[in-house]
Amino acid sequence: MQSSLRYELIFWRQARKRKAKFMRMIKIEVIGKGKALAKLDDRNPKIRESFFRALPIEGIANLWGDEVYFDVPLQMENENPSLSATAGDICYWSPGTAFCIFFGKTQPYSAVNHIGKVTEGLDIFKSVGAGDRIVLSRR
Repeated sequence: MQSSLRYELIFWRQARKRKAKFMRMIKIEVIGKGKALAKLDDRNPKIRESFFRALPIEGIANLWGDEVYFDVPLQMENENPSLSATAGDICYWSPGTAFCIFFGKTQPYSAVNHIGKVTEGLDIFKSVGAGDRIVLSRR
């Protein structure tokens, strides 16, 4: 009986670890303006994992329509690129090695690799100005 209980406990611990791997969250802080949270997903798992391991990352905001983007110190090939985005999508753009946050109807300039979605605080990106400092960190 005790060995059965031990195996069940091991099973649940392993299941929790597997689930935690896919429930990764990042904090996106726009200095002086606010914070947002994003949940990483599995649309581009190799890029997601490389990105997550590189955190924390800081950058200077650029704007393109309803998109905030900034350079990141990662050079990765496209994994599963997409020509479309919806409000809340966070992506890696390989031609410019940039992290992109879509907060409105703007579509990508070219294909992006989706790595997650903003789950809280999307509205703060409407107040971001070119030159604002952004800090990405694990949550």
